[in-house]
Amino acid sequence: MKKSVFIISTLLLFWAFANAQIENPVKWNSVKKKIGDKSYELHLTAMIDANWHLYSQDAGDDLFSTTFKFATNPIVKFDGKVQESGELKKVYDPNLRLTLKYYNQQVDFTQKIKIKSATYTLVKGTVIYIVCNDKKCLPAKEFQFSINLDGK
Repeated sequence: MKKSVFIISTLLLFWAFANAQIENPVKWNSVKKKIGDKSYELHLTAMIDANWHLYSQDAGDDLFSTTFKFATNPIVKFDGKVQESGELKKVYDPNLRLTLKYYNQQVDFTQKIKIKSATYTLVKGTVIYIVCNDKKCLPAKEFQFSINLDGK
């Protein structure tokens, strides 16, 4: 009995320690805003923890750049590229010999779309991004989103 309690306690401690090591300094929010009869803006907003930064879509190096992948939807027509708004920082990195572009605190990515018919549909996709602080960069992460469009 004591042996099984010890093993279970050890496994629980290991599980708690492993979960405590997962860092997630970016929280995402996805919403739609109707801007016309069949037109919408999709807003994907990143709230970034203090002392971390998230790279721009044009970070200065493709390795760091934030990218968007939208699932194919025959009802949806994308109007231009994903736009970003926030306080853009440009910093020269002597190790990489590059000027990198990133955001602290918050950045809003906006994609305009038009739907071909006034019907219910979903816009699904993935944001692939990298965040860093002064000491390290985390491996690339993905945020999967799904936004309902009611077509009304």
